[in-house]
Amino acid sequence: MAPLLIVNLLVIGGPGLASFFYSFTDWDGLGQANFVGLANYAELFTSPAVLSAIQHNLIWTGFFLIVPMSMALLGAFLLSRVRRGQILFRVLFFIPYVLATIVSSIIWRQILSPTAGIGQALQSIGIDWFADTNFLGDPALALGSVAFINNWQWWGFLLVLFLAAMQGVDPALYEAARLDGANAFREFWHITLPGIRPTLMFLMLMTVIWSFLVFDYVFILTQGGPAGSTDVVGTVLYRTAFSENRAGYASSMAMLLTVISAAIVLGYQLLRKKLKWEV
Repeated sequence: MAPLLIVNLLVIGGPGLASFFYSFTDWDGLGQANFVGLANYAELFTSPAVLSAIQHNLIWTGFFLIVPMSMALLGAFLLSRVRRGQILFRVLFFIPYVLATIVSSIIWRQILSPTAGIGQALQSIGIDWFADTNFLGDPALALGSVAFINNWQWWGFLLVLFLAAMQGVDPALYEAARLDGANAFREFWHITLPGIRPTLMFLMLMTVIWSFLVFDYVFILTQGGPAGSTDVVGTVLYRTAFSENRAGYASSMAMLLTVISAAIVLGYQLLRKKLKWEV
């Protein structure tokens, strides 16, 4: 394991420690770094852009803890009862996940285009539901639209993992439940969910962490616009570091994300220990 640990320390630990140091400086990314103490952090917690971005991250987290999780759990449970063509369905659901983010983003940007997308296509056949709707250009719709696109790629991945976990549940438990007259919902609630709890809790933990680190779809589709309505901490950090040349201040945002992620992991471990969950 030593070579892998060394690579990890060099690739992750080195830049991490550098970011921690630069978060206390006014470094512009190229010149000399001057120590400014906690000034970056003071600005961080009073910045309307950062506070708004954190709010969007929280909304994003709530969405991805509910919508794709529910879709994947339901889809996996139904698919676990399919006896023919299960491999085909797995592949079909998994295909969006293996597509490059830039490819799927461009495809969806064309689909949601107000001038040449689905709205215009439906209007041409007399359906005006989405006529002149700018999904990615309307501040009220943009964040939800980006989350919808990301979910399209993400939920199939969760489904495949949940399905694999469900196949490890003892079939005798389902047979006993059916003999006792349990319906499909009761089987799912009392057998499937407890049986896949380690996988479910781990994926929920990672979903929360990934939701705070989200960047790619937001940046490709909207770059945080319009008017900051889709800004997340990742896009504010990128813009601060590479457009405003304030790498020191951007490093303090990176440290904020690190602390949030560490707090989530610690909370999960304490909860698992308190409730005596099995690994």
